[in-house]
Amino acid sequence: MGLAIGLGAVVSGCKEQAPSDQDKDRVPEADLVEYVNPYIGSGGHGHVFVGANVPFGGVQLGPVNLTEGWDWCSGYHYSDSTIIGFAHTHLSGTGIGDLGDVLVMPVVGEVSVAKGVPEQPETGYFSYFDHENEVVEAGYYAVQLDRYDVYAELTATSRAGFHQYTFPESDESKLLFNLKQGIGWDVPTETHIELVNDTTLTGYRFSKGWAKDQKLYFAAKLSKPVVSFEVFDENEPVAGKSLTGKEVKALMEFATTADEKVLLKVGISPVSVVNAMDNLKEEIPHWDFKRTVADAKSNWNHELNKIQVEMDDEVEMTKFYTALYHTMIAPSVFNDHNGDYAGADGKVRNDTTFTNLTTFSLWDIYRGCSPLYTIFQQNRMEDIVKSMLKIYEQQGKLPVWHLVGNETNTMPGYSAVPIVVDAYLKGIPMDTVLAYEAVKASAMRDELGLDKVKELGYIPADGEVESVSKGLEYALSDWCIAQMAKGFGAQEDVAYFSKRGKYYQHYFDPNVGFMRGRIADNEWRKPFSPFTSIHMKGDFTEGNAWQYTWLVPQDVEGLVELLGGREAFISKLDSLFLVEGDMGEEASNDITGLVGQYAQGNEPSHHVTYLYGYVGQSHKTAEKVRYILKNLYANDPDGLSGNEDVGQMSAWLVLSSLGFYPVEPAGGKYVWGSPTVNNATIRMDNGKTLHLTVKGNSEENIYIQNITFNGKPYSSQFLMHEDLLKGGEIVVEMGSEAAEHRLK
Repeated sequence: MGLAIGLGAVVSGCKEQAPSDQDKDRVPEADLVEYVNPYIGSGGHGHVFVGANVPFGGVQLGPVNLTEGWDWCSGYHYSDSTIIGFAHTHLSGTGIGDLGDVLVMPVVGEVSVAKGVPEQPETGYFSYFDHENEVVEAGYYAVQLDRYDVYAELTATSRAGFHQYTFPESDESKLLFNLKQGIGWDVPTETHIELVNDTTLTGYRFSKGWAKDQKLYFAAKLSKPVVSFEVFDENEPVAGKSLTGKEVKALMEFATTADEKVLLKVGISPVSVVNAMDNLKEEIPHWDFKRTVADAKSNWNHELNKIQVEMDDEVEMTKFYTALYHTMIAPSVFNDHNGDYAGADGKVRNDTTFTNLTTFSLWDIYRGCSPLYTIFQQNRMEDIVKSMLKIYEQQGKLPVWHLVGNETNTMPGYSAVPIVVDAYLKGIPMDTVLAYEAVKASAMRDELGLDKVKELGYIPADGEVESVSKGLEYALSDWCIAQMAKGFGAQEDVAYFSKRGKYYQHYFDPNVGFMRGRIADNEWRKPFSPFTSIHMKGDFTEGNAWQYTWLVPQDVEGLVELLGGREAFISKLDSLFLVEGDMGEEASNDITGLVGQYAQGNEPSHHVTYLYGYVGQSHKTAEKVRYILKNLYANDPDGLSGNEDVGQMSAWLVLSSLGFYPVEPAGGKYVWGSPTVNNATIRMDNGKTLHLTVKGNSEENIYIQNITFNGKPYSSQFLMHEDLLKGGEIVVEMGSEAAEHRLK
C-alpha cells in the first residue's frame, strides 16, 4: 500500500508569500510539512540552509556555527556542535559562502563579545549544542544552547524574523547583536546600531564578499524593556546608545525569571531602516510566536500541496517533499512591502506591480529547477522573469549569478537566456519586446570570450580560461535565442543564432572523440586527457571532457551525428557510466556523485541519463534514473551527492520521481524516464490540474510499457508542456522488461 495524501483545494499562487484572505478561506490541505527533513543536505557537501523561512522568503533565519570553511557555505554543517548566533540571511547549497547578516545570540552572565576560538569556550561567547536537543522543521527551528541553558526558537515571514528565547533565572540575561560576523567571504564595510527606546533597536550592515556591495537595514522590537545597553567597536566598549563603525556589536541586558520567554522581532530591508520597521509592522504586528510558526507552516503546506504524490514508503515521501522544499528557498524576496527595492545599479526604485527577487543561481537552475517552476510556480516565474529584465535594464545584460543587487559573474555562460526563452515559449506573461532585446544584448557583448565567438566561432583555449564550458553554454543559449526569434518572425536572427547554436561542433575533436580546448583552426591544446579537470584554470568548469562532451542538449540529433551515429553514440554513452580515471589533484570538489564519469553531484551531467530517450534506449534511462534516485539521494544529512545549488539537485529528484525531465534547454519537451510515484496530482496556477497514475510500479517494474493521456495513446518519448498545461489524466503502465519495440 502506498501513502495516500488527502487532496485539498489549492488557490492560484499569489505575489506575496504572506497568506491572503482568499488563502485563509481555502480548504485544509494535506500536512505535507511532516515529510520535510531540512537536515537532508546539511552534511557532506550539500551546503543547504538549516533554519526558519517561508517559501522564497527574503529572511532565512538560522544558526551559524563557529567553524568556517567550504562545507560551511550556508553557515551550518551537521558535523558541528557550536553556535555563535542566529543570522537573518543565508544561502542554500552554494559553493561560495556569503550573507549571514544581523547575527543575534542570547547569553547569560559576563561573557566576551568575541565569538571565540574552537574548543576554547573561555575565549568567547559561543555555545555548544547537541542535535538531540535541536528541532528542524519547515518554517521552524529550535535548539538548546548548553552554555547558557537558553532554549532558542525561530520562525520567519518573508521580510522579518521572529525569535523566542526561554531564559533561566538571571539578572544578567542578554541579547548580543553582532554586526561584524558574516558567512564565508562576507566581511563588513560599515555597520551601525542605535537604541531608539528601551524596546526598539535599529541599524544597518554594509558588507562585501561574493557580492561586492551589500546593504541590509534592520529594525528590531523586544518584548520586554532593556535595563542596560552597551555598544562595542569590535570587542572594545564605547560610551553611548548608538555607534557607527566597521565592526559594531551591542549587548541588550534585562533580568529574567526561571523559564521566562523573551521575544524579539527583526524586520529587514534592502532600502532603509524606515522600510525595515514598516515590513516588521506589516508582517508581524503581534507577539504571538505560535501564530507565526503556524502561518509559516501553512505557507509551506500551501506550496507543497501544489504537487501531491503517493509513494511506496515514508522514506521516499520524505526525499520527495524535502526536495520540493529545497527548490523554494530561493530565488528570494528582495523588496519591501511598499514596492521599494535596490536595483542592480545601486539606485532605489519603487514598483508595486511585481515582487523583486534575488539569489539567481542561473547556471544551475536553468536545467531543471526553472522548468519545474513553469509547472507549479507559474505566477512566480512571472516575477522571476520581470526581476531579471529589470536587472538587464539596470546593468546592460541579463543576470549571470545575481545576489542582493550585485552581479557576481559566477559560472560560464549567459544562463538567464534559456530561462527567459523557456518562459516565453511556455506563455509566461512578460514584456516580450524587452525580453527579446535582453537575450540578444546579452549574447552580443564582447566579454568572456564572446568577441572570439563572433569572430572565429569558438573561444581559443590559450586566451580564455574554461573556454570549452563557456563555448558550449553560449551555443545552447544561442539556440534558445533562435527559437525566440522564430516567434518574432525575425528570420535573420533565426539564421544567425541557429548558426551560433551549432558552434559546439568547433570544440569536438574527432581524432579523440571528445570536446576539448582548441587553440586555432588546426591546433588543439596539449596534453589532453578526457579525465583531467583543473579547477578554475583549465578548459572546463567543474568537470572534464567525459562530462562536457554531452553538453549539447539543444541539438541531441546533431551530437549523435558528431559522435559517429546512433550505435557509436550509444556505445560512448554506455562507457560514460562505466569508465574510471584520474581527474588530477586540482579537480574541483564539485565533481561528485560519480557513476563512472557521470557526475550527479554537478549540474552539467543532469540531462545525460535522459539522452538515451533520443536513440531508442529509454530502458537505460529508466535503469540509470532508478539507480541514482535510490543510491545518490538519501534521508540523512549526507543525503545529497553534491551541492544543492539553490534547488537544482532537488529539482532533478522531483522531476525524475514524477517520471520526466527536460533535456532541451527551452520550449517544454520533457523526456520520459521511470516514475517512482504511484500517483501524483499537480495543480497549476492556470487553474488546471494534471493527474498522473502509475500502474504496476515497483522495484522490478521500472520500464514504461504504455502511456495514455485522457484515454488516448500518448508518446512514450516526450511529454509536451503544452499538453501538460491543459491538465487531465495521464496513465503510465510499468513492467519488468524493456518495451521500446512496443512503444511508438
